[in-house]
Amino acid sequence: MLVGYFPAQVRLARSLLDAGRFAEADAAFDELIAVGANRVDEQWDRAAVLVSRAHLAWRLGRIPLALELLAEGWTALDTNHPSGPGTAHTLSILGYLLETIDQRGNAMDMMTLAVQIARGSEDSAALAHCLNREGHSRVFRAVNCTPERAAVHFARARDLCSEARSIARPGLVKRSASAVLGRALAGVGELEAAERIAQEALELGAAADDWFSGSLANWTLSTVRREQNRLEEARTLASRALERAEQIRYTNLIRQFSLDLASICEELGDPVGEAAALQRTVSASNTAIRVLQAGLGQALEQRRVAVQAQRMAAAAQEAALRDPLTGLANRLGLERRAPALLDATAADGRVPWLVLLDVDWFKDVNDLAGHTAGDVVLQEVAHLLRRECRADDLICRWAGDEFVVLVIGSSEESREAGPVVAERIRAAVHNHDWRLVLGRITKAPTVSIGVAAGPASLDSLFAAADIALYRAKRAGRNRVEIDTRPASDPSSTAS
Repeated sequence: MLVGYFPAQVRLARSLLDAGRFAEADAAFDELIAVGANRVDEQWDRAAVLVSRAHLAWRLGRIPLALELLAEGWTALDTNHPSGPGTAHTLSILGYLLETIDQRGNAMDMMTLAVQIARGSEDSAALAHCLNREGHSRVFRAVNCTPERAAVHFARARDLCSEARSIARPGLVKRSASAVLGRALAGVGELEAAERIAQEALELGAAADDWFSGSLANWTLSTVRREQNRLEEARTLASRALERAEQIRYTNLIRQFSLDLASICEELGDPVGEAAALQRTVSASNTAIRVLQAGLGQALEQRRVAVQAQRMAAAAQEAALRDPLTGLANRLGLERRAPALLDATAADGRVPWLVLLDVDWFKDVNDLAGHTAGDVVLQEVAHLLRRECRADDLICRWAGDEFVVLVIGSSEESREAGPVVAERIRAAVHNHDWRLVLGRITKAPTVSIGVAAGPASLDSLFAAADIALYRAKRAGRNRVEIDTRPASDPSSTAS
């Protein structure tokens, strides 16, 4: 059922692990990451593949690599807009892995969200996987919490695994879901159904050389026998479950099964067996797991710091290109973005226009109303520019009370776009009600505008527009003057 979601090497390594064939699983994993542990072909969902590799690395005892892959896979996941079976798999595996290494936090919420996303994607294979993982995790939470909470988890796990079992095709997910469903049924007191389903999972697991499902099935059968007070059989089945878990090195299974075996031995009055089982519990909680837990916290903190640093760097870079007073692009922002815009318009056969405007009587505003009022005037002009210009136009506060608009018109309108936009800006400033900003004033701010057309470099356009702006000032202000060069001749001089 993993076909279509993960590369064949991932599926092979997983099946070898579940069969206890660790040397072969190691070799398969080495082949999987031979070209780079973090490299994922474009045909696969990157986040899902990286997280699945992290799970494999953890089970193989490659803790540093597991942490690296987990952190990178988590970072690759776009949790702002989660959708699709790939995202469902990623969240589900993330939550499951965090749950199994006791870094629970929001692990169950992740798996529940994964089920919702998989259900919304209408992908039955992904849904079966996600249902099974959440059901598995809820069963193991149930056996380690209060009876009231246990009843809730067991009932939910029963529903999840029953659905997974019903929609899964024959294979690993169906076997695993059956084994976990049996334990959930035993947890809610349905012993006969639990035994029947666990026995079925045991037989299917044996036929497929699947020790993972077999281990879970034996655990369920041991629980049923214990509830029936057939303790000798319960001990035998618990021992089988534990042996299988140890053979596939599944640490959370080992810890739980060894504790259950110790408890059964205690009821039987078998102190030797109890001590041996408890020793296996201690062995399961080894240094590698403690390192993994500590390392995971470090990896997540490093990821948080790295993401924060990236955001701060991006914000600083963005701030360097913006004018803090008006929020428009500043001179550096214009110089950075203009060349690409000019090249693109020239390549498309469009004519770019540069509109250069200067606020008339701005010195009088500062002298009579104060510099704070002057700042407000500049902000109002910036607002009017945003309103009158189009989404594709680049608006910039050049310096002081000068503004620049790089007008990018469509191919149909480009030969008239600059003068049209310029006149719209002039009229908007002229007709603006300045009384709220300046009170009673004798001269309301207006703008003088010079306009020049390309194709040309930014410097050439600016020089031509500056000459036109000078003519507008000399002619009485509050007017638009257009550079008279032919638009098709970038080398001609301004008149």
